[in-house]
Amino acid sequence: MTRPGRNLNDGERLAWLRLARTESIGPVSFAALIARYGNAREALDNAPRLAHRGGGALKLPSEADATKEMQQLSAIGGRIVASVEPDFPAGLAALDPPPPLIAVLGRPGIFMREMIAIVGARNASALGIKFARQLSEELGSGGFVVVSGLARGIDSAAHQAALKNGTVAVVAGGIDIVYPPENQSLYDEIRGSGAIISEMPLGAAPMPRHFPRRNRLISGLSRGVVVIEAAERSGSLITANYALEQGREVFAVPGSPLDPRARGANRLIRDGATLTQSADDILAVLRPMLGQAFQEPTSPAGTAPLTAEYSEGEADRVRAIIEEKLSAAPVEIDELVRQSNASAGAVLTVLLELELAGRAQRHPGNRVSWR
Repeated sequence: MTRPGRNLNDGERLAWLRLARTESIGPVSFAALIARYGNAREALDNAPRLAHRGGGALKLPSEADATKEMQQLSAIGGRIVASVEPDFPAGLAALDPPPPLIAVLGRPGIFMREMIAIVGARNASALGIKFARQLSEELGSGGFVVVSGLARGIDSAAHQAALKNGTVAVVAGGIDIVYPPENQSLYDEIRGSGAIISEMPLGAAPMPRHFPRRNRLISGLSRGVVVIEAAERSGSLITANYALEQGREVFAVPGSPLDPRARGANRLIRDGATLTQSADDILAVLRPMLGQAFQEPTSPAGTAPLTAEYSEGEADRVRAIIEEKLSAAPVEIDELVRQSNASAGAVLTVLLELELAGRAQRHPGNRVSWR
């Protein structure tokens, strides 16, 4: 089923790409700029002024650079899809905020189907690999597209077993970069029968800071996330935490308490994840919600849209308070609103200016710190 929305023309798509590729503009600041100015062209015109007010300068990608990326992506059979367009994945469009755009290789029609994520350890055990394959095949036969991150271990096993029924790989680097390199043949198979997506520019090497954004997309696409073998503080647990924030279901496969690879999944079960021993455990939870719109948690003040302008005097007063309150340790935006004795809109405006200036950065949980 196609989502409501509108297709961008070439000029609009170029403006969206330039804004999204600006280094200090993430999903939150992108959404704030679009809410304030109505479209990407106006946002491009005004963002440098906001960055200057925040004490820095904003370097925007040129039209030539954005055009080159779009042409190179087209040459390999891919395209850019913006979050307002009808064929943007419904799960990602429902996120607050959604990724501004994704690059897609493969068959975009696959995003019309229901999805389930399977993630886990890179150094997975033989039994973990076997179970991931079994679960992936059974869920695919049950009508689900399997989503994962193309990593070694559990991810690769889940993708491989889902090829005949449909699978989507979310990558942390550019969509043209195969990582790990030994997954080249799997990448090619997924590209032919499923889809590969990324938020990153073409040619971008996968860096540690990119993986949380990739994990957010894995959970966002899916009705639920299944964790098989995950150590404490692993990327798989980051994906599970995103799933909880997004209102998705979390499933975990139990393992031996003597195996460090099982500690993360066992903790998820202790904290309320559905104990999973077969595909039936997952299907019993998800079947009642299939075909329904994604239900996202209520947005906190930290992601409220910005529409009002504030006087220079008011902005300067709030900026001085915020600069005093911020530190290297992330603080909740709601707490800044309380302590600044200012409206949420004024505080968010100042934070947007500081972000665009490259001085502040957002963290999960609507927190912010100095960069």
